[in-house]
Amino acid sequence: MRRYELTVIFPLEEDQHKAGREQLLADLNANGAEIEKTDEIGDRDLAYEVKKRRRGRYVLFTLKLEPDKIVVLDRIFKLNSNLLKYLFVNTEE
Repeated sequence: MRRYELTVIFPLEEDQHKAGREQLLADLNANGAEIEKTDEIGDRDLAYEVKKRRRGRYVLFTLKLEPDKIVVLDRIFKLNSNLLKYLFVNTEE
């Protein structure tokens, strides 16, 4: 397993944020991810408009995951309408 940082931008609306976060955590658990740490970064302006929104709620997850699961999660996250953006970064040990 490798260590990754997953940065996710959720909509500001509380119901969409909660639904998106629950779905994201369920998808991560279903694919064998071990979540080590979760950091709420907070609400911030976006550099450009994403899905007709100018602000989003940022959350940073530190997790362990098999490398082949990144492709699977990428496909799943693209279908989640409650995620504005996400980014996986491999952290060196």
